[in-house]
Amino acid sequence: MHPQVVARLRCPVCAEPLAAAPDTRALRCPRRHSFDVARQGYVNLLTGRAPHVGDTAEMVAARADFLAAGHYDVISAALAEAATRFVAPVTGGRRADGEPGVGAYPLVVDAGAGTGRHLAAVLAALPDAVGLALDVSKPALRRAALAHPRAAAALADTWQRLPLADASTAVLLDVFAPRNGAEFHRVLDPAGALLVVTPTDAHLAELVDALDLLRVDPAKADRVADSLAGHFTDERSGVHTARLRLTRAEVATLVGMGPSAWHTDPDRLAARVATLPEPVAVTAAVRLTVWRPR
Repeated sequence: MHPQVVARLRCPVCAEPLAAAPDTRALRCPRRHSFDVARQGYVNLLTGRAPHVGDTAEMVAARADFLAAGHYDVISAALAEAATRFVAPVTGGRRADGEPGVGAYPLVVDAGAGTGRHLAAVLAALPDAVGLALDVSKPALRRAALAHPRAAAALADTWQRLPLADASTAVLLDVFAPRNGAEFHRVLDPAGALLVVTPTDAHLAELVDALDLLRVDPAKADRVADSLAGHFTDERSGVHTARLRLTRAEVATLVGMGPSAWHTDPDRLAARVATLPEPVAVTAAVRLTVWRPR
């Protein structure tokens, strides 16, 4: 794993710093709690059982193909643009040989990162930053660990204490993912930013009636604000849209990526998707809100 990321990691058992254990594929704290690094490159920092296992290998593969087609690049681009406002180039903290010292690189954390595509886009825009993808899906983390040369990945439940040092994170990404306001505040640098992406009521609107999908909760924005307002201030917000032209297979994947996947009968959904004329015109419409620590 990238040493600049390991330097910010903390033991999920005792909160002591983690370091690479000599001659092993593991991270270990001073109290000798040890965590294996999988051969695919991610480390398991989960204690106890996760509330769910996240996306399956098949779901992750379909999602990776959908994202690789560029359908949600509007989200990646918006995150990258916003992140550049809060990460300054590295100018100090260098060792005698000229290389950056431990902790010199700003850290970007993606909570609920999935395959790591959005994190990779942000890192591409920030040549001095390193990244950490957090997720509960092992198949997703196998891809996230390889998403970018400066990215690392860890199995972690974002509802629990995050395996990170206090004020260690310059930018925290949350894209269609749960929001742990107290922990996000703890790990963010006071000068950092939380970038939250949520769907607007226009997101995938063409599919809602055609496929009988869940609608975006009209109170979504209020619920997000309530979960964060005690720890963060809403600095600015903007809507980003894109017109997508999808195949029926891509529509099925898109539905499987959202909350409707847990509330829709698969056979009924497949029958409805089969009636859609190709290409299927769909609107992607999301709100990106920049939250600053109080």
